[in-house]
Amino acid sequence: KLPAMKMLLLLIALLSAALLASTAPPTCYSRVLSLSKEITESFKELQTSKTVDSCVQTLPRLYLDIHNYCVLAKLRDFVAYPGCDRVAEVNELKEKARSLYTILISYCRRDLVFLTDDCNALEIPISPPIEHS
Repeated sequence: KLPAMKMLLLLIALLSAALLASTAPPTCYSRVLSLSKEITESFKELQTSKTVDSCVQTLPRLYLDIHNYCVLAKLRDFVAYPGCDRVAEVNELKEKARSLYTILISYCRRDLVFLTDDCNALEIPISPPIEHS
């Protein structure tokens, strides 16, 4: 009877830990990281979409690395870019970029550490390694 009770308590402890882990509020870093990935992916999709206005090709590149100090200038430039205001997807992307910028300079200012200030690194995204099978 004692081993069954230990197993039950262990199961309850594991379930409680899993429940707490899944309901933990996002940290400033995790929020900024997920939003920057979301913006980068949305920009890639916008660039490859066949149905979007041709002005999208003239937009500044939007590869974001929140560990690079130049990301702040990159976001400012993108939000201030005058073209494509008639394209709803671009306006949505600009709003997300504005939100990320605000979070970076206001809410997370003391929590983030920039590892580099290499602005050229934000112009040419690093491709993920190709897996050979």
